[in-house]
Amino acid sequence: MGEWAASWVVGLPLIAVTVVIHVCGLAVIGQATLGALSEGAERRSFVREFALVMGVSAMLVTMLHGLEAFVWAGAYRLIGALPPGKSTILYSLGAITSYGHATVFLDARWQLVGALEALNGWLLFGLTTAFLYSVMMRAWPLGTRVLHAPALDAVEAVRRGRSAASGKRPAA
Repeated sequence: MGEWAASWVVGLPLIAVTVVIHVCGLAVIGQATLGALSEGAERRSFVREFALVMGVSAMLVTMLHGLEAFVWAGAYRLIGALPPGKSTILYSLGAITSYGHATVFLDARWQLVGALEALNGWLLFGLTTAFLYSVMMRAWPLGTRVLHAPALDAVEAVRRGRSAASGKRPAA
């Protein structure tokens, strides 16, 4: 088996495993944060609640990305692509984030695996962006009902073809 083939054999299963970890992790984080948001939303300040949900979500997905970098670092150790020590996780975090400024390099035979980790990072960050946007859009309406209810009523009235002031349909 050629060097490139070996890299694909190692890299593709790692991509699949980390995507599964990521999707399951996002599901758990989503349930926890949005469940907390829906409980007692009327009692708390919208701004504080929104900041808390988004902050906790962001922190948890950051930890999820770190876990996935550890999975890749473990694989580098198993295949002998990097020496033991902190440099293994430093390399992996640099590759998965596409930062790449570590002075640590994979063994020449496994350099394609590092590029595959960077590709995996782009996929995971794309999923994270979509997730955080979803959390934000699900959390935001709770506050708009409280903070902007009259404005939303006017928008809804116009959408239904009624005058916002009178509640009657405009003359044609």
